Amino acid sequence: MEWPSGRSVTARSSPTLQCMTTLRITRSKVRLALALALALMPAALFANRATAAQPQSRPPAEPTVVRTDVGLLRGEAAGGARVFNGIPYAAPPVRALRWKAPQAVKPWHGVRDALKLANACAQQDNPEIPGGSTAEDCLYLNVTTPAQQAERPRAVVVWIPGGGFFSGAGNSYQASKMATRGDVVVVTVNYRLGIFGFFGYPGLAGSGTYGIQDQQAALRWVQRNARAFGGDPRNVTVAGESAGGMSVCAQLASPTSAGLFAKAVMQSGSCAFNWADNSQYPGQAADSPWVKESTVQNTGKEWAAEHKADLKCKAGQSMRDCLQDAEPAVLVESTLQFTQPAYGGSAVLPLSPAKAMKGGLFHRVPVLSGNNHDEATPWVAAFNGGVLADADYPRLLTDMVGAAAAAKVQREYPLAQYGSTAAAWAAVTTDRIWSCTQVTNDQQAVSKVPVYAYEFADKHSPLSQPGQGAAHATELPYLFSLGGYDFPMSATQQRLSEQMLDYWTAFARTGNPNGPGRPYWAPASTGDTRGLSLAPTDQGGIKRVNLTAEHHCGFWAELS
Repeated sequence: MEWPSGRSVTARSSPTLQCMTTLRITRSKVRLALALALALMPAALFANRATAAQPQSRPPAEPTVVRTDVGLLRGEAAGGARVFNGIPYAAPPVRALRWKAPQAVKPWHGVRDALKLANACAQQDNPEIPGGSTAEDCLYLNVTTPAQQAERPRAVVVWIPGGGFFSGAGNSYQASKMATRGDVVVVTVNYRLGIFGFFGYPGLAGSGTYGIQDQQAALRWVQRNARAFGGDPRNVTVAGESAGGMSVCAQLASPTSAGLFAKAVMQSGSCAFNWADNSQYPGQAADSPWVKESTVQNTGKEWAAEHKADLKCKAGQSMRDCLQDAEPAVLVESTLQFTQPAYGGSAVLPLSPAKAMKGGLFHRVPVLSGNNHDEATPWVAAFNGGVLADADYPRLLTDMVGAAAAAKVQREYPLAQYGSTAAAWAAVTTDRIWSCTQVTNDQQAVSKVPVYAYEFADKHSPLSQPGQGAAHATELPYLFSLGGYDFPMSATQQRLSEQMLDYWTAFARTGNPNGPGRPYWAPASTGDTRGLSLAPTDQGGIKRVNLTAEHHCGFWAELS
C-alpha cells in the first residue's frame, strides 16, 4: 500500500551541527540533557551567524532578480552561483498565528532584497546559534542555483536541517558547492522548533505537528516557485540529516506531502529510529521521536498549569489565550519539553511514521539512506564524562537491556575485541540506536522502491573529535560549507567530498547515484542490506559493505 498521491512521483519516470537526536525525558532531566547536548558539540562552530533580513542600503555587486508568486526578489551572483537568502515561504507565525498551520505570505510591491540570512527559529543557546533566538518570525528559506543558465529545468534539493527538533537552522548550510558541482538548485529551510513547532494542548488543531507542516509549506513553495530559479518542480529531492533525516521519513509517511517530492535522502535518521533504556543518556527511558497527539496535548496542559505564573495570564483569561499571548522568551525556556512530532490527530501524520513505514504506507520514491560508521561516539561523554572502567561494561549493558540480555550482548561485543569499555559501549549504541534502525527502514522500503544504502567512514573528518572517528554529523562538510566556512581537507578527503557530491546530486537528478569517476553503487536488496562505505583512499576508499553484518543487526533483531 501507499498514500494516495496528487500526481505520480515514482522513481522510474554543526563547525558541526547538532550532535544530539530527539529526546523524550522527564522534567528533572531537562537541564541535564541540554547541558550534555551542548557539551557534545564543539564550540565556536559557525563563522557566519544568521541575522534578521533588513532592507539593504546598497545593491549587491552583481544583482540578479527573479519573480516569485508573491513578488520580485533580488539576490546576488558570486563564485559561479546565484544566492537568494531570507525568502519568506509562510507568514510569520506570531501571536494569533502561533501554533497554527503555516499561512500564506502577503505579496509585496517592488523588488525585495534577498541578500541576508533571516532569523533562526526560536531556540536556546547552542554553538550553532550562540545566544539562542527568541524569533518566531523565522519561516524563511534560502535558494542557491548555478549562475549559468541551463537548457532545461534543474533538479531541486530541499535540505531540512538537524538539531534534535529543538535547535539548528537551514541558514547554517551554504550550498554553492553542491549547486555548482551537481548542477542542481538547493533550498535550505528554517522550520519551527521545540515548543513552537511541537507543542500540544487539548483542542489545539495540529498539536505537535507545526514544524512538520512548515516543512511541507516550504515544499509547496518550491512547487510554486522552482521554475523562477531554473528548477523543475517535478524533480524535487527532500533531504536531511539527524532530525532532518527523521523529518524526511515523516514526509515519506505523511499523506499531506503527496506530490511534493520525487526522491528522499535520509542521513543518520529514519522512521524506525528509537533508543533503549539508558542507552543515550543515563536515566533516559526507551522511546522514539514520535509521540501520540493525546500525549503531547496532556503534556502541554500539565506544562501550562505549572507555568501559569511565568506566562503572566490575565485575570479571567483562558489558558489558550494566555499561551497565545506569552512572550517567546518564556516559552523558549521550556523548549526541551516538546521535541517529538505528534501522530494520530490529523492528516499530517495519522500514524506513527515507524508504523506507516512498516506497513508500506509511504510515498513510492527512490531513497538514499545511511549512517556514519561511529555514529554514537559523542554520546559516550554522557556516561561519567566518558571515563569508563572495565567493570562498568556489564552494568551499562544491564541498565540498557536487563541482566539476561546483557550477557548475550557482552558475548556479541566482547570487551577484549574493542580495547576499552568506552569503545565497546560506543559500538553497542551505534549499532542498536543508529545503524540497525536505519537498516530496518531500508528493508521496509526496499521491496517497494530503489534504496541506496551507505555508511560514511572517514575517521578523520575535519569535524571528527579525538577518538570519536566517523561520528554523528561528521559527513556534513563533505556536502556543504557550514556557517559559510569550508573546512581544510586533505587531497584524498577533497576527492571523497567531490565523489559524495556527485553521488548525491546524480541521485537528485535521476534517482540513481551512479556515474563516471566513482565506484558503482548497487541498490540494496531484501535480506542483508548492502551499500557503500564512503572513505578516502588512504582509509580503504569507497567499497561495498554488508551493513547488516557489520553492525550486528541480525543479533539486535533477535534480541528485540
